[in-house]
Amino acid sequence: MTELSDYFGADSPLGKHLPGFRPRAGQAWMAEAVAGAIATSDRLIVEAGTGTGKTFAYLIPALLSGRKTIISTGTKALQDQLYHRDLPLVGKVVGRPVTTALLKGRANYLCLHRLEQVTDPAAAIADDVGEVRAWRHRTGSGDKAELVDVPEDSPVWPLVTSTAENCLGQQCPEYSGCHVVKARKAAQEADLVVVNHHLLLADLAMKEEGFVEFLPGAEAVIIDEAHQIPDLAVQFFGVALGSREFERVLEELRAATLSFSQPELNRRIDELQTAVRRLRADAPRREGRYELGEVVAGLRDALDRLAHAIHDVHTAVAELGDASIELEKLHEQLLGLGERLAVLASEDGLDGLRWLEVNPRSLRLHLTPLDVSSKLNGLIDTGLQAWVFTSATLAVGEDFSHFGSRMGLTGVTGLTFPSPYRVRENGLIWLPPGLPQPSDPGHTAAVLERVTPLLAMTAGGVFCLFTSHRALNKAGKWFRSHRSVLGGRKLLVQGDAPRDDLLRRFRQAGDAVLLGTGSFWEGVDVRGPALSVVAIDKLPFASPADPLMMARLEHIRREGGNGFMDHQLPQAALSLKQGAGRLLRDDNDYGVVVLCDPRIAGKRYGGKFLEALAPMPHTDSLEQVASFLAAHEKKGAVA
Repeated sequence: MTELSDYFGADSPLGKHLPGFRPRAGQAWMAEAVAGAIATSDRLIVEAGTGTGKTFAYLIPALLSGRKTIISTGTKALQDQLYHRDLPLVGKVVGRPVTTALLKGRANYLCLHRLEQVTDPAAAIADDVGEVRAWRHRTGSGDKAELVDVPEDSPVWPLVTSTAENCLGQQCPEYSGCHVVKARKAAQEADLVVVNHHLLLADLAMKEEGFVEFLPGAEAVIIDEAHQIPDLAVQFFGVALGSREFERVLEELRAATLSFSQPELNRRIDELQTAVRRLRADAPRREGRYELGEVVAGLRDALDRLAHAIHDVHTAVAELGDASIELEKLHEQLLGLGERLAVLASEDGLDGLRWLEVNPRSLRLHLTPLDVSSKLNGLIDTGLQAWVFTSATLAVGEDFSHFGSRMGLTGVTGLTFPSPYRVRENGLIWLPPGLPQPSDPGHTAAVLERVTPLLAMTAGGVFCLFTSHRALNKAGKWFRSHRSVLGGRKLLVQGDAPRDDLLRRFRQAGDAVLLGTGSFWEGVDVRGPALSVVAIDKLPFASPADPLMMARLEHIRREGGNGFMDHQLPQAALSLKQGAGRLLRDDNDYGVVVLCDPRIAGKRYGGKFLEALAPMPHTDSLEQVASFLAAHEKKGAVA
């Protein structure tokens, strides 16, 4: 019988199936810790540095345990990779028959009934509709990720997938062939189910409201990329309502009532549409976030009109009785819209922060709880399940208190397994001297003037990561007016093409310069010499002017804490760790992290950020950077 330790030793069966496998002590120790937590239904936090092999370190003990397990990942792409690539490989190695299932949110599955309703598609989506219709006869799962010929953001998908609000359930004429029902049934019967965080949190939120959960009752829950959970949980335990939801409901109302001769209903639907437009018109013009209390006086009339318009349409639809199942569902949706609007428009702010988000073509009202730790603790700390939380960025140094407090986890074991890569030898942090403060209007230009000389020192590619879209746009303009500094290298700018396309082109070029923000700070894996410099413009502190951040800091102050030290600083340190983590993705990778924020050297807290990137050494000498890159590129050329 193969022991757990045998899977991670020199004679591991993984060696036959996984090219380049080699024993890593951290991987073996992590697997033992995960196995122990599963066996005792305990809770465990594990920070596993890049290259630890954490996926196999939790998959193998999970499969060997015989316990019913849910594994949750940060994105649908990681979910697909785990299910389609990693699990089959580990299944071969373990050799134990285990039934597995992949379960995504409802919007990822083709709805056969809604596809039938698309009878006269607009010319712009006609080709995509044709692709979907042909695919419906080939697919077994209905998972839209299969249909690569139709872009994920195609306008056709909302038309041919369902939401919880418009799903007809057992009354649907296509219920017997429903892909969502099949996927959930498979998940209920499987030993191991792979989900994503959005689905997991949606399920936990439903439990909170007293609904029956649709995920299978599991004996173990393993959460990968767990650093994302606290911020996502805030969304799921809050309330939100946006103009686009109204637009969708209005569109469905018009379609569902087309066959009825109801002039009064049509008039009320028109009035609801006018009320939605009035709310958008009365909202602040400038994009961004606003605390609702500061702008609600200018919105009160529009909000009251909207509430009355919802009530009037809801009443008119109710008078049609059970004319159709679609109208019954729309009746329920209108009731829900009215209830959410009442909560959001209320002046009782004790249960969270009410705020308004203004975008170019839409607006959204939010009620956000300021602290979800007690809710999460109540859902996690039942004593009935094992919970394992893992990521490459959960601790500042070896301190897990920030993550633990946000998750409501107390007295939980936290383990750190540093990257097995030669971080001290292969990485270097450069702190360019003499840079202006981040608030200086010339900061972005000064950053690029410091970074571009490195292009002459390396044949590899460069990531420039920015903390704001404003700085990203400034950098794009700067490069376009200083094209000579690129020396013929390709310039790739976020927003000019889809993220995955930019990354593909970056890898292929081998020496490109990529400018990015937001999603480029994590989940990006570029190995080898195609990436040898990661430059970060500022320490990634969340904007203190953001109403949500202001409210959180005030909440921490009221609880007797220090908002900066307890929240802003550790949050920024973990974000920096994510961004810098784009650099060394393989044992032979090398490169320089350029931190262009003078506060690292000038503020007492700056050391926290260098501690977060330990054991990578740092320097303020450009000559030392040049020597470092030259030595490694020479070594690479010889190899």
